[in-house]
Amino acid sequence: MRNRLKVLRAERKLSQADLADKLDVSRQSVNAIETGKYDPSLPLAFRIAKVFALPIEQIFSDDEVAQAAE
Repeated sequence: MRNRLKVLRAERKLSQADLADKLDVSRQSVNAIETGKYDPSLPLAFRIAKVFALPIEQIFSDDEVAQAAE
């Protein structure tokens, strides 16, 4: 799964720790999601979408769908 989390976080000048606090997760969890080592649970994905005021689809995309579009 691909995501735009790092870009969105940087645009809002949030550190990984800042975002982790807003999401009630560890900084390491934010890093793992950003680097694609961990896919968030659906409830966490909804919390991320709420923090950025975006639909989940504008933050996360399926690798297969993203590769087909390229």
